[in-house]
Amino acid sequence: MKVQLNNLTKTFGDFKAVDDFTMTFEDGELVCLLGPSGCGKSTMLNMLSGILPASSGQILFDEDDVTNVPPQDRGVGLVFQNYALYPHMSVLENIAFPLEIKKVPKAQRIEEAKKYAELVQITQYIDRKPKQLSGGQQQRVAIARALIKQPRLLLLDEPLSNLDARLRIEMREEIRRIQQETGVTTIFVTHDQEEAMSISDKIVLMKAGQLQQIDKPQELYDDPHNLFVASFIGNPPINQLEGYMENGRFVLEDGSASIIINNSNVKEGQKVVLAIRAEAINLNNENYDFKATVVQRYTMGKEELAFVKVGEKEIRVYLSSDFACAKGDEIGIKLRNKGVFLFDKETGDRI
Repeated sequence: MKVQLNNLTKTFGDFKAVDDFTMTFEDGELVCLLGPSGCGKSTMLNMLSGILPASSGQILFDEDDVTNVPPQDRGVGLVFQNYALYPHMSVLENIAFPLEIKKVPKAQRIEEAKKYAELVQITQYIDRKPKQLSGGQQQRVAIARALIKQPRLLLLDEPLSNLDARLRIEMREEIRRIQQETGVTTIFVTHDQEEAMSISDKIVLMKAGQLQQIDKPQELYDDPHNLFVASFIGNPPINQLEGYMENGRFVLEDGSASIIINNSNVKEGQKVVLAIRAEAINLNNENYDFKATVVQRYTMGKEELAFVKVGEKEIRVYLSSDFACAKGDEIGIKLRNKGVFLFDKETGDRI
């Protein structure tokens, strides 16, 4: 099912939680609503489900206006952060419960529940109560219960946040598998960029209720439209050097370093932010753009990183294991073309 939002807005008094949102979720996509806490992700999800009424704007499901349609008539499946399973019911009874509400005959709903238990790979636990399950197993039950209604739209509100790191990786892969097997249009709310990058067809990045960028995960990383997008997406965070343009060179704010910048759109004297991904930096002591001093070197699993000081500003740099440097050493920094961006300091827009 295709979902369209036209100028969708939600206000609470003078506060705009979602501000004039217009976009389309295509049929069969898994789309992540991503952004920091308080940016309006869950508010958006609750408007799509019908739990919250929209203040203005329009929600279309396959061209049908559902803006004022009650939740039970929208054909939506919801999975919450806390899963909301019934503690006195078995796994099978929890999964079958939506069909019991619809007065589906018992034999039929049990048969359907077993089918969805198999889909989410929890068949061996169908006689257990929720308290006998792990967090990941409870999540599978909640997903099966949402899917048994055969929803036109599946909404997941931070369903992985209560799980430990290893289980989150396993369950996000399971969510992707289940979504691809069922083909149901799915919208997944998260503040975790790694989750969003790993399973999404598309990411909708939000800030303060406003849309910042919609794109495929890699495009969001490679082609950020503004400084917020560049700084939110990526781990380690993108390096940011503030300065101004002078004679075709970026000059660090304190004047302690400068770099040639080939960008015809930048104006003389313009205040800018030079944003550099850690992997966009080559260490080269012979052919370099500027010099830096090593502050600290450390290992993160298979990767080695260093903090180096450019003027008075520290930035992160990836190291190869055979690159010899130690604290206090002066090294040459050479920038690649990919992963280096220039932004207007006042507006944050990409130049």
